[in-house]
Amino acid sequence: MHLAPYMLRRALSAATVALLATAVGCAPQPEEKSATTPTGTAGAAACAKGKLATQTSGKLTIATDEPAYEPWFKDGKPANGEGFESAVAYAVAQQLGYDKANVVWQSVPFNKAFAPGAKTFDFDINQVSISAERKKAVDFSSGYYDVRQAVIALKTSKAAKATSIADLKGLKLGAQVGTTSLDYIDDVVKPTQQPAAYAKNDQAKSALQNGQVDAIVVDLPTAFYITAAEVTDAKIVGQFENQGGTPEQFGLVLDKGSALTSCVTTAVDALRKDGTLASIEKQWLSDAVDAPVLK
Repeated sequence: MHLAPYMLRRALSAATVALLATAVGCAPQPEEKSATTPTGTAGAAACAKGKLATQTSGKLTIATDEPAYEPWFKDGKPANGEGFESAVAYAVAQQLGYDKANVVWQSVPFNKAFAPGAKTFDFDINQVSISAERKKAVDFSSGYYDVRQAVIALKTSKAAKATSIADLKGLKLGAQVGTTSLDYIDDVVKPTQQPAAYAKNDQAKSALQNGQVDAIVVDLPTAFYITAAEVTDAKIVGQFENQGGTPEQFGLVLDKGSALTSCVTTAVDALRKDGTLASIEKQWLSDAVDAPVLK
């Protein structure tokens, strides 16, 4: 699933959270070829640059949540090309044959992006982790960013002294609902207290500052931004190791069975191969360096 107000997600009723949980997962799975995905010569024709079967002919519609947080976006404006995900989105668009003038941005709530049902966008970019559960409802491109989850606590709190997962078990932890951050609390930490689930990362940050939770979990780049610019009296306690040996990855979200899935995946793969993704990451996520690993 942003220093500025950040990416962590919906404080809903317990019933709603239970429904959302079915759409959540952590470990990315190998992409499965859809029966409707063009292959071979037909696939090449379907992926002709600037000629894709998009929502609007001649335009590429890209969705993300609002507000759009740093470091993923800059100044809350996805269309400016600044911030990691905005830059990635435009790089993918260029690979597909759409210049900046032909990209249309759309606001779609985080959880709605990967919920079942027809989509109004061509692809969504919003720190959505690829998972087997989510793949039941939507398609994903190959991963455009390998990510780890991290724990943030106020510098003066007992949580700030944690050096292991065991040290976190007795704490009140919080995260945005529908995210792998919340999954890591439930599945890795397994705390003795029910974790707090928030509709937005802003709410989680406020809860941390107000002492309603001892620590919050967010992705590592977001953690660096929060502690550097938003909650400067907080620190990164540490990061979690990836579970199951496969890195957690963010992927572009597409409609289930979309004819664009293979085209978008090819574009992402090309950007990884030629070093563009690494260059964009270095530019916008340079602060996401090593943090202590919680074991």
